[in-house]
Amino acid sequence: MFTGVKVFSATKAKEREELGENVTRWIRSNSDLEIVDRVVAQSSDNEFHCYTLILFYKHKSQP
Repeated sequence: MFTGVKVFSATKAKEREELGENVTRWIRSNSDLEIVDRVVAQSSDNEFHCYTLILFYKHKSQP
């Protein structure tokens, strides 16, 4: 079960290059969350390629 969703997407080449760093930065800054699932998608047309990463998360249980 999840309680939240975070969506990252990038279309431009520079954005695609930085996508992994942006995801890592978000995960590190939200250490109180546990990623429970993820979906990765790619779509494209004649001009653009779009990458999308969807993270499903929940708050970590308190010990």
